[in-house]
Amino acid sequence: MITENINDVEKKIEEACKRAGRNREDVTLIAVSKTKPVSYIEEAYNTGIRDYGENKVQEICDKYDVLPNDIKWHMIGHLQRNKVKYIVDKVCMIHSVDSFRLAEQINQECIKKNCDMDILVQVNIGHEDTKFGLNEDEVESLIMEISKLERVHIKGLMTIAPYVSNPEENRELFKGMHKLYVDITQKNIDNVSMSVLSMGMTNDYEVAIEEGATHVRVGTGIFGERDYSKNA
Repeated sequence: MITENINDVEKKIEEACKRAGRNREDVTLIAVSKTKPVSYIEEAYNTGIRDYGENKVQEICDKYDVLPNDIKWHMIGHLQRNKVKYIVDKVCMIHSVDSFRLAEQINQECIKKNCDMDILVQVNIGHEDTKFGLNEDEVESLIMEISKLERVHIKGLMTIAPYVSNPEENRELFKGMHKLYVDITQKNIDNVSMSVLSMGMTNDYEVAIEEGATHVRVGTGIFGERDYSKNA
């Protein structure tokens, strides 16, 4: 079932790219494997997917130890500063940085472990009280501040759009994210290479791609509903 789901998602990504006049290679599919067992990830891995998203540090550590080392792990959930030390040498990117204190902690832990970390700045584009992230007018100043850190490298922006039944309802928000992304790119800030716009999930990734997403995060569309593993 997972293989069939991935084929379906791939087809939809290709079609969205065509509609937007983009190449399929311009979009990275991140399979959101949070709460899913290793066996599910192994099946997805066998289809060729190498990028996986997790939102809990403990889950990343547990899966990192038992799955192939060419997997690229993405930390997509809210990250507490006291947990940073456990993952800086395990993940390829942290998508959820929304404060200088967190970026500073990442930098300090990278210095200790002699590694570097690519990060995304999280934007709360829907201005939802229940979500983390910055308002649009706070993003540039935080990026300027973080850019001075030696081991942390800003690669772009991330957002979690509101959950909607009709994905068209999020189109204007995705357009706003893309505009912010382009505006910051054009400022050519040192130590900032804006190459990643991470937005779009199972219910709206096609619209996100049409509006410029470079990375989409699909969980339910690949692995089934969150409690699927408990029923398997």
